[in-house]
Amino acid sequence: MKWRAPLPEAGNSSPIVWGDTVFVTQAVRDGKERTLMAFDQATGKLRWQRGVAYEPEDPRHKTNPHCSASPVTDGERVVASFASAGIVAYDFSGNSLWKADLGPQVHEWGQGCSPVIHGDRVIVYHGPGENSALHALDKRTGEKKWSVPLKEVDPPERFDGFAGQRGGKLGTFSTPLVITSGGRDEIILPVVNRVRAFAPATGLELWNADGMSPLVYSSPTFGEGMLVTYGGFFGSVIYQKPGGAGDVTSKRLFYERKMRKHTIGSPIIKDGHVYLCVTDGFAQCYELATGKMLWEERLPATGAASQAWGSAVLAGDRLYVVNQSGDTFVLRAAPKFQIIATNPLGELSNSTPALSDDEIFLRTHAALYCIAEAKQTASN
Repeated sequence: MKWRAPLPEAGNSSPIVWGDTVFVTQAVRDGKERTLMAFDQATGKLRWQRGVAYEPEDPRHKTNPHCSASPVTDGERVVASFASAGIVAYDFSGNSLWKADLGPQVHEWGQGCSPVIHGDRVIVYHGPGENSALHALDKRTGEKKWSVPLKEVDPPERFDGFAGQRGGKLGTFSTPLVITSGGRDEIILPVVNRVRAFAPATGLELWNADGMSPLVYSSPTFGEGMLVTYGGFFGSVIYQKPGGAGDVTSKRLFYERKMRKHTIGSPIIKDGHVYLCVTDGFAQCYELATGKMLWEERLPATGAASQAWGSAVLAGDRLYVVNQSGDTFVLRAAPKFQIIATNPLGELSNSTPALSDDEIFLRTHAALYCIAEAKQTASN
């Protein structure tokens, strides 16, 4: 353990790293202050903490603190989504560059969609809730370039965990994914009932596919020419190649209407396989070409909380995933299940680790950690 930096309150966002700086979003006074913190990568010392005050009582789920969206940077500016409190940008010294007000973002479970930088624009899904919309902002000024309202409509039939009910919870907590396929850039966003693709320059819809869940927690993944999208709360699974125009539902390569398990984390694609850690603490492996499950194994939690909300990350042939007990599991990314290591921190975590220069940066509800291999000292 290289260093441990205490955090003032619980949080579900994940750290990001650029050069010698680690950034993480942090709510203070249960969202009355929504801040961005910058830490020294080598020492864990807090360099600065900036943010905005927000007094209204935005609802949230008890397990989802405010500021659960992770920040994003292009090396010159750091952008964070503070939901109803606005989208903010700072330079690396903590100076405020701009703030964009996208209106209230109100959902009884809160927010979790992170901003994305693509070219000269910041892509933001401002939702879920009544004012849900996809926005593109100028990354230098915060000026709105385009907006696409994404009204959330209850489907005729619920097939997820709210099956048989009317008026169940709706919305996506997914972060938009920008991909390049067939020489064209596409913003991929799973929303209520559909997967949709938009043109980054204009916001015009390029294509859509039916069958997505009314609730979406995980973000889509693209790799080896395939787009993989999982719905939330025992929702649907869609594998398909991107591209096309209009309704491309008939071109889905694999579709599962209702998963046996609940999913929050996002999948990983490697060498023709899809790896996923579902919410109740099982790791899974699927064939990318067919959607066939190859293995499913429970991860051996060291504490009482075996659930996992964070996404797996990949380094070489190793997957790193953290559960709520603060156990980091290192798995082999292979069609045969293998646990390489289990490393407990003993603190609740709902976040995804960031890997940079052979170091692991991990956020728990109590602290930000840097974990690194011990440096070997040469001797004569």
